[in-house]
Amino acid sequence: MQNFDLPIYQNPLNTRGDLRAAIEQICKPLEPFFSKGYTRLHIGNTSSGCPDPVAGMEGFSRLLWGIVPYIAGGKEYDGWEKILQGIKNGVDPTHEEYWGDIHDYDQRIVEMAVYGFALALIPEKIWEPLNEQEKKNLATWLNQINEHKSHDCNWLLFQVLVNIGLKKVGASYNQEVMEKHLNRIEDFYLSDGWYSDGVNTHCDYYTSFAIHYYCLFYAKLMEDDDPVRSHLYKKRASVFAQDFIYWFAKDGSALPYGRSLTYRFSQAAFWSAVVFAEVEPFPPGVIKGLLLNHVRWWFKQPIFNADGTLSIGYAYPNLIMAENYNAPGSPYWGLKTFLIVALKEEHPFWQAEEQPLPPLKEMSVQHAPHLVICRQEETGHILAFNSGHKGTNDHTHTSAKYEKFVYSNYFGFSVPRAEWGLGQGAFDSMLALSEGDNLYRVKRRVEEYSIEGNIIYTKWKPWNDVIIKTWLIVGAPWHVRVHHIKTKRSLNTADGGFALGKGKDNFVVEEMETIQNDGEVIAKNSLGESGIKSLYGNSTAQLIHPNANTNIMNSQTVIPTLQGKLKPGTHWLVSAVFGEPSSETSTNEWENAPRVEIINNELNVLTADRNKILFSNVMK
Repeated sequence: MQNFDLPIYQNPLNTRGDLRAAIEQICKPLEPFFSKGYTRLHIGNTSSGCPDPVAGMEGFSRLLWGIVPYIAGGKEYDGWEKILQGIKNGVDPTHEEYWGDIHDYDQRIVEMAVYGFALALIPEKIWEPLNEQEKKNLATWLNQINEHKSHDCNWLLFQVLVNIGLKKVGASYNQEVMEKHLNRIEDFYLSDGWYSDGVNTHCDYYTSFAIHYYCLFYAKLMEDDDPVRSHLYKKRASVFAQDFIYWFAKDGSALPYGRSLTYRFSQAAFWSAVVFAEVEPFPPGVIKGLLLNHVRWWFKQPIFNADGTLSIGYAYPNLIMAENYNAPGSPYWGLKTFLIVALKEEHPFWQAEEQPLPPLKEMSVQHAPHLVICRQEETGHILAFNSGHKGTNDHTHTSAKYEKFVYSNYFGFSVPRAEWGLGQGAFDSMLALSEGDNLYRVKRRVEEYSIEGNIIYTKWKPWNDVIIKTWLIVGAPWHVRVHHIKTKRSLNTADGGFALGKGKDNFVVEEMETIQNDGEVIAKNSLGESGIKSLYGNSTAQLIHPNANTNIMNSQTVIPTLQGKLKPGTHWLVSAVFGEPSSETSTNEWENAPRVEIINNELNVLTADRNKILFSNVMK
């Protein structure tokens, strides 16, 4: 049971003082978990891909993303002396809790970045109090980063931050490494302010809370040293903001998409960096409203453990959706969003009155991240329709995090619990296929794709001899999926709709209303409505009850799903998928599903009243 009596849940999060208090409320519960030498945190007994001592150092270091702006804003942080002692001990090779010599692709490379951040922002607290030997230890330990390889992605900017910090305090640093990595980041730039996280990789929150965040920090701190890059980074951030604002809803929630979602409120870190770097893509009041609403939304969710520590998960504690690199201290990376606390009280951001989001279009085509964003302002529902990607990676649950047909800020998405059947697979917003052995495959990468207005086309191959062409007709509350399947195998198909939570009251089992016929099924409760209809193809409809804790928003869900069987040959399947956030605001659109007509071997998808053709294709 979540302890909503924690101080963080009582914080109104209206003022600069409230956000300072929030940093304390997030960090103070960790004091009992420091190691003897204050160099590490042991918050929990789960592990990540790095050694446990390194994970402990990660947890310690990530607190600084909040504490450093807290101090930079002009206030003493109670407990800083212990943290500073931990830093001294951690970089001292003679101390028993020395953080150690690093190696190529080391997790400690990630964590070193915050020490460059701190040296640049609060040298009087982290550098000047050190004696000569302690300064030498810190600079020597940090300079290791210039001798080792980083992953060819946002990691390259960790070296940049470390060198900025060393430069600002007059310590030895490596300008050549900075130049090399900043030049390489240019290869990640796409268009419209978007970076991919590496060459031919995904665009997700790493564009915002990593690459833009660090580049904006560079733009502010290195404005005099490198005015050309600083101007470029600010300009790109301003352009990116015009797309990225579509990822945020009026209630403060953001679109859950991609990996590293356990960093939670870091989803808004970009907006803090924008204000810090004095970029103004929107009036200060708009950004203030967006940021504070976002943090408020998060601190209404059961994301804290009973002792006040952050859990791993998204809208509730959940290890199933986590990455292999998520250690117990990893979620504290979200403190990057508190960079705005470094701004003085008289800053225009703090003086501005909160404003709502500006008027936004119902649909935003965002080619760089391969998404079409659809917004329902009356319900606050954001849907991101996705073409998929030609590249893939080895991260956990890549198909679930990057290849579903649509992502929702309200229904979230689900990840597999195990490999057996539809219940363990939790295939919401996906077409899953098996050879009758109850082992299902889904789209992991695409062969080709295109986005033309509200039509997304994707070609993908779950097996080499199974070719699927999918067209998504974007819309809300209805969208349509057209699948053309050419197979040399006998297949079972399962086309899943949105995952609807079963309820949020821990003491009352909520009844769920369902309407089910051969080719359609809808589930309704106080959380909303989710349904699916077969418009063409021999499919039957049923509610799948996936394993618990597969969905990132709700621990128990149902998934309306169309199931069918295909023999070798060519087949067409057309489904209409329905989702609305709340039955109280339902517009009774369930009866107004799109329709399909086939005339002269041409498949047409039409509006419910048949007055408009939404999609047309010759059947082959």
